Amino acid sequence: MITKNKTAATVLGVAVLSLVLAACGSSTTTTTGASGSSTTLVGAGSTLVAPLVSEWQPEYDKKAGVAVTYGAIGSGGGIAQITARTVDFGASDAPLTEDQFKEAKGVVQIPWALAATVVAYHVEGVPNQLKLTGPVLAEIYEGKVKTWNAPAIAKLNPGVSLPSTEIVPIHRSDGSGDTFAFTNYLSHISPEWSAKYGHSTQVNFPVGDGAKGNSGVGGALTSTNGSIGYIAIAYVLANKFDYALIQNAAGKYPVPGIPSISAAAATLASVPANNEVSIVDPPASAPAAYPISTFTYAIVPTSAPKASTMKPFLKWAITEGQKFGAKLEFAPLPAKVVAADEATIEKIG
Repeated sequence: MITKNKTAATVLGVAVLSLVLAACGSSTTTTTGASGSSTTLVGAGSTLVAPLVSEWQPEYDKKAGVAVTYGAIGSGGGIAQITARTVDFGASDAPLTEDQFKEAKGVVQIPWALAATVVAYHVEGVPNQLKLTGPVLAEIYEGKVKTWNAPAIAKLNPGVSLPSTEIVPIHRSDGSGDTFAFTNYLSHISPEWSAKYGHSTQVNFPVGDGAKGNSGVGGALTSTNGSIGYIAIAYVLANKFDYALIQNAAGKYPVPGIPSISAAAATLASVPANNEVSIVDPPASAPAAYPISTFTYAIVPTSAPKASTMKPFLKWAITEGQKFGAKLEFAPLPAKVVAADEATIEKIG
């Protein structure tokens, strides 16, 4: 679960450094890494998975002599770059649409990490772990619930002194998998949100301010009293943000973290052929499940010039690499997802 410590205090800086490295690379780069590596894999995309990739980079270089550089530019950017083949792999928290699969011309998506999108806030004088429901969140982002002492929020938090501070919703301005996960959840619990705004990596939010990347949302939260934003769990941990407990379908308010993310993933009955998996708003039969849990994907061409380097890296990431996610609140992949991933990786050649 989320604890306010300094375990991942350098996450944001590492992600930015990775972006610089990736910007200097290309899908055909060959370099010498820290351990004398002669091969480089270049990726770009999801900011949610960036903290985990930053843990993988030195470990995999030591193990395999392969330097992995990664640009945390958002899921939309990752999809665009792998479609243009300017990187060896893209990363997205949103599964590809049918049109995106066609445009990318011969790629597979591999769920390689499991985390959560968390609702963080900055309201002076208000304690951590306010309780919120999905319908209330939808009304906040529709501009219907305008102040922190609104009856809809006060009813969920009896005994908490709430100020009349104006709510400032923060959303991602770039193509974002966190936006996909958040709006997918809102679409599940709010028919009005689903009909008016839907879910995607980019949504036309009716109110609030936009910010680029999880780091941008974090910066907006820090500087704006009254703000609320959706942000990847590792960034909440790194920056010690206050965050909300979100009611699940069972009426419970689980703390976001590995146990509650794993409980959501355990509701996954099977993995479809295209590996598209959604675990937001899990059923009431999973009372311990956090309702905005999400898989994040590596996107790789089936015909890859570096297949002999890419395949071992992906296999390592979905198995041995999972242990490096614990301190960042990344839950281990379920066995059925690992099995589906391994079968998909064999299609790369």
